[in-house]
Amino acid sequence: MSYLKAETVLPQEVLELIQEYIDGGYLYIPRKSNNRKSWGEKTNSKLWIKKRNAEIYTGYINGLKITELADQYFLSEKSIQRIVLQEKKKYIK
Repeated sequence: MSYLKAETVLPQEVLELIQEYIDGGYLYIPRKSNNRKSWGEKTNSKLWIKKRNAEIYTGYINGLKITELADQYFLSEKSIQRIVLQEKKKYIK
């Protein structure tokens, strides 16, 4: 998210009206509900995490220990256990 100068995007009347409520401060204007994007939609974060989790599960299946995976992926052992359980559930269905 980037900041825009209000005087460059808003009509003068609207700017003056907003200044009556918040003069010189920061104002967050949320997106319209039908324009909202889910987490990771604009970047490849979801895809990257999905791939990483699959790699963790593959490593676990191939005999790597939880502690080794935690060290390799810089995650806690509890996080690795959670990921392994989630990935395992995908294949058990």
